[in-house]
Amino acid sequence: MERLTERLLNDYQRNFPLLPAPFEHIARSLDTDTGTVLERLRSLQATGAVSRVGPVFRPNTVGASTLAAIAVPDALLKRIAPVINAFPQVNHNYEREHRYNLWFVVTARDRHELDTTLKRIEERVGYPVLSLPLVRDYHIDLGFPMQLARQPEPVADPGHAPGTATTAADGRDAADAEDLIEAIQDGLPLVARPYLHIAERLGCTEQQVIDRLGEMLDAGVIKRLGVVVRHHELGYRANAMVVWDVPDAEVDRLGFQLGRQDCVTLCYQRPRRLPDWPYNLFCMVHGKDRDDVLACVERMVEGLGLERIPRSVLFSGRRFKQRGARYRGTH
Repeated sequence: MERLTERLLNDYQRNFPLLPAPFEHIARSLDTDTGTVLERLRSLQATGAVSRVGPVFRPNTVGASTLAAIAVPDALLKRIAPVINAFPQVNHNYEREHRYNLWFVVTARDRHELDTTLKRIEERVGYPVLSLPLVRDYHIDLGFPMQLARQPEPVADPGHAPGTATTAADGRDAADAEDLIEAIQDGLPLVARPYLHIAERLGCTEQQVIDRLGEMLDAGVIKRLGVVVRHHELGYRANAMVVWDVPDAEVDRLGFQLGRQDCVTLCYQRPRRLPDWPYNLFCMVHGKDRDDVLACVERMVEGLGLERIPRSVLFSGRRFKQRGARYRGTH
């Protein structure tokens, strides 16, 4: 069972089959049966190791979002964090080691709802919110390789199921993109025919759901489709947001270089907010422990010649909220 779990989590964090019976396809590749695969995924979800099986959307291709932070007295964190968590537009909320010590992600239907939510949060907590929307992403993966006795065998992208792609011109029978996003944002149902289950809810065909998901993957709206894991529960006990004050002319070059490092799962440009926030390049580093993360940062500094680039390492502390972003139905 442990070997099955490792294969599931290594091979299907991406390239999830766009086929009518995807779990049957996965079961065959793992030399088991559909029921065993579904039961294992349900168990992993129940224990928190897996957040969901579903899409990771590329930021700002659906709705509007921002990374935000506030600086509050440490003694008030436990009181203020639940106030922020209560907003359905907030999907992540973490303590970090910095003067700005509470960091959260806000995702909304559109820019107006996003701005309104940020203003309401400021009013509720009584502290100004630092908003740092994405400028450019250099690497967004969010995958976490498991430790295996041997390296996982490569799995070919199963591609789309046979059929003609559905376009908006196909009329009301096509899977409406907004309705589909709302149906899958919390994950695919863990049933033998998940796309059929969604199609019945939306009033379209199974093939139309599959085709529309394929279009969203091809267009980059969905960054990846597969098992979304929670790093802490799977042994990545330490993580830090490493921020850099990079000359504007160098940010693209260094962003792509940092994004190629093995221990970096996210790398993106965000705006400075002078004088309080001078940093414009962000990357997330995960490790088995604190020393593992710091060693990775030092390898990047030495290997890329970043000794003179001002930086700060914001280790995560308490996790107050973590779930997938909700782009629809946030009211």
